[in-house]
Amino acid sequence: MKFTTVATLCAGTWLASLAGSEVYAQAAVPTKAPAKIAAPAVATTTVSVPARSLARLAALGCLIEASTIVDVGASVIGVIDDIAVERGDVVTKGQVLAQLEANVERAAVSLAQTKVRNKADIQSARSQKDYAIKKAQRTAELTERKFVSHQALEQAKTEAAMADMKLAQTLEQRTLAEQELQLARAQLAQRTILSPLNGVVVDRYVSVGERIENRPILKLAQIDPLRVEVVLPASQFNAVKPGMTARVLPELQGTKAQTATVSIVDRVIDAASNTFRARLTLPNPDLSLPSGVRCKVEFTPTT
Repeated sequence: MKFTTVATLCAGTWLASLAGSEVYAQAAVPTKAPAKIAAPAVATTTVSVPARSLARLAALGCLIEASTIVDVGASVIGVIDDIAVERGDVVTKGQVLAQLEANVERAAVSLAQTKVRNKADIQSARSQKDYAIKKAQRTAELTERKFVSHQALEQAKTEAAMADMKLAQTLEQRTLAEQELQLARAQLAQRTILSPLNGVVVDRYVSVGERIENRPILKLAQIDPLRVEVVLPASQFNAVKPGMTARVLPELQGTKAQTATVSIVDRVIDAASNTFRARLTLPNPDLSLPSGVRCKVEFTPTT
């Protein structure tokens, strides 16, 4: 009875080991992979490279500048008689900024006006012409009646022709006087310095009584519109185009972000820094934003 039990246990152990080896063999044999099932097609949207590049581009540093800065001077040499503006004043185009001494030029204008207003010479020349023409006509009638000689008729005709030439000469002198008046007024106008633009006075270089020669009197800046200068990496060259809008945030306390428009994109990349520049136009109708302020700019991708 004990022998049978031991044999049974040995047989069970051998079968178990054999089953285990078969299982291991089955596990070790490679099996054929199931066929792959094609995934359904999914519609995709193509994103343009410029928009994707701009989306990854962080805010860039920029500088807000005046659109135009000019040094205003006089076209002639003279002494400052009056300066009508001071630094920080707002000026408009055509406004009087300064005045040079112009006593001689005013006197020349007055003399030219007197010559132009003088019509006595013209009236006298016309009267002489009318008289000479009538005299020649009477002389011709008398000549036909044999009362005067042909020599007297020729003399009367000559006097009439000379009177006509005298009138023409007087009219030419009147034209010259008018031109002299225009010249005198132009010379006087050179003594008045006018503003060439709408803007603000940045600086004043001279004072009343100073003599100027080849030197500026005032510096003006046009700050409406402003221009925004920004330097971008060369990788963004095709992403920034004229006409795009951008969000400009001046680094000035109490100033909100404003919208600017790209006006110029440089066509040359700086090889040393691998960058290029772009210029934006920023409206400033109320002149509330000064120039020379640093800022941050974020470009708006075009769709």
